Formats: sequence, C-alpha cells, structure tokens
Amino acid sequence: MESERIILGIDPGTTIMGFGVIRIVGKSKVEMVEMGALHLAKYQDHALKLKKIFDKCVQLIETHAPDEMAVEAPFFGKNVQSMLKLGRAQGVAFAAALSRDLHIAEYAPRKIKKSITGSGAASKEQVQGMVQRLLNIPSEKMPKNLDASDGIAVALCHHYQLTNPTMQKGAGGWKAFIKENPSRVKF
Repeated sequence: MESERIILGIDPGTTIMGFGVIRIVGKSKVEMVEMGALHLAKYQDHALKLKKIFDKCVQLIETHAPDEMAVEAPFFGKNVQSMLKLGRAQGVAFAAALSRDLHIAEYAPRKIKKSITGSGAASKEQVQGMVQRLLNIPSEKMPKNLDASDGIAVALCHHYQLTNPTMQKGAGGWKAFIKENPSRVKF
C-alpha cells in the first residue's frame, strides 16, 4: 500500500480566509481534496471573525485529519492595523492546529507564488491558473474566489518544500545545485 500524506493550507484573512486540502499518494501523486473560502465581511466584531476562523480550521482538521498545516505568513504592508489583524487571524489558525497537535509550517507570500508559478511576483490569477493546471481541476470546479486557490497554493508549496530539496530555503538555484552535485551534471 502506498503512503499517504494530507496537507491543509491556510491563507489567513479577516475578510476572507482561503483554505485548501491536498492528498499526496506515494511520492508524487497530488490531488485536491477540498478548496474554499470562509467569508467574514458580514461580521463586524473582530473577535467573532477570529472565532469563525478558529472554528473553521478545527472543522477542517477534524474532517480531513491532515498530517500538517501550512499557513501563509502576513506580508509587511504600510497599514499597521491591517498587519495586526492578519497576525491575529494567523494566530488563531495556529492555535487551532496546536490544539490538535498538528505540525505547522509558515511560508512568505513570495515563496508560495514562486513555488507554484516560478515567479514570486505572480498575480493571484496566475497562481489560480497554475493550481488548476497542476491539480487538473476542471474550470467548472474552480471557485470564483481567488483566496480559495491561494489556500491550495499554500498546501502545494509545503509539499514542494518537503519533496524537492533544491527548493528548500537557502538553495541557490541551478548554480548551487551544480556546485553541490558535480557528479550529476553531464556535458
């Protein structure tokens, strides 16, 4: 029987939280299990939004029993209040995972985009297009909300970091690979 790994990806936000669950079978077969977005704009109370994020993360963990959770790190913007709110959203997602003894990994937005599209400056639409291609998702099953595909992208990024050592933090691309593996280069 082939091994199986399930990864939950979270794109935290206090207006919309994107999430995605992927299953990896064997070493390389990746399939989407669930993808969606939690819409929070209708709630005025910030504490209630955080409770909804926590509850949704716990529900996803209990439903899918992931092996790990990957979360997008808040990006550094000019608005301190937005950063504070994003940090709180990320914190309650962390708390949900920790309450279920789930390992957590955190990735910068540029790292996620680069691992999915090859460019750290990719647009949300480019990320969604690559997610759709990588997981062979029919157009009619793709959510309209781009935060949902961002959630799946976070999970995919984590999978790629675990399975491809040349993508690990600190890797210097092809030059570093060639330097570290001269016997694998053929001219």
